[in-house]
Amino acid sequence: MIRETIVTLTIAGSALFTLASAATAAEVNIYTTREPGLIQPLLDSFKASTGINVNTVFLKDGMPERVLAEGESSPADIMMAVDAGNLVDLVEKGVTQPVSSDLLSKAIPAELRDADGNWFALSMRARVLYAEKNLDLAAFNYEDLSDPKWKGKVCIRSGQHPYNTALFADFVAHYGADETEKWLTGLKANLARKAGGGDRDGAKDILGGICDIAIANSYYVGLMRSGKGGEEQVAWGNAIKVILPTFKNGGTQVNVSGAAVAKHAPNKAEAIKLLEYLVSDEAQKIYAEANFEYPVKAGVAVDPIIASLGTLNIDKTPLSEIVSHRKQASVLAEKVGFDN
Repeated sequence: MIRETIVTLTIAGSALFTLASAATAAEVNIYTTREPGLIQPLLDSFKASTGINVNTVFLKDGMPERVLAEGESSPADIMMAVDAGNLVDLVEKGVTQPVSSDLLSKAIPAELRDADGNWFALSMRARVLYAEKNLDLAAFNYEDLSDPKWKGKVCIRSGQHPYNTALFADFVAHYGADETEKWLTGLKANLARKAGGGDRDGAKDILGGICDIAIANSYYVGLMRSGKGGEEQVAWGNAIKVILPTFKNGGTQVNVSGAAVAKHAPNKAEAIKLLEYLVSDEAQKIYAEANFEYPVKAGVAVDPIIASLGTLNIDKTPLSEIVSHRKQASVLAEKVGFDN
């Protein structure tokens, strides 16, 4: 009887040890507004190299509000977002904490991360020019979009879309509100159709003869030309040539996907380790291949389709400064009736 009791206790003790081990297994929890499938290859690679489990929760919107509501008991370790404005919003709503990492600072240019370490860009996309492939055009400045020679020849999505609000905000950062209003007025006068649709519609409409040029994101070129967007979109992608525009006193406007460590992250060390992994050569290469994005780390090769667009020289205006002009840019677009 005594022996049976000892065996039972031993078995029970073993079971408790197993449960305790499982409960304390290293993990990191991600709240993300980006489809988890887009980053799953990165997370699988991270787990394979570190043994750390990664759990993801997809939130279409309302991420800062959810983290605030959860308070100190929030399981969120990392918050991932698309668009620099969304990253800054996380900071302004008080749900992030600063991170000090030499590895992150060395890998990510200063203009692509928060000065206090509250958020970090992990991949980039450029706001580029789609042009009819036979158009005699080798270079372009964003300022040229308001040139009357393009009257009735420009396609673009809504001026209130975050992609364009970021571009307009960058213009404000370069030239101020008055010059931006004049530029937006000229750009609106040059539209071939009402501002709207998506970025790929610009390529479609160039093929259809509706416009000669369009402003859109770089990664859509990869999606179209690779066939990932469907057979019809291959024709759209092949109907255009792509130019990397610049500001006359700067570079090409970019936006980012990035991440921040949550204020009450229960697994802070693992969260930082994941962020550091995501800027490694290996992870940055996966970013480039998975969604035709630009790596933030210098020296990592981009997808051949994106490489064919030319050398990207990003605008040096800090993203945090650009984001500070978002509201003003939106008001100016509304003032000139950009979407009307």
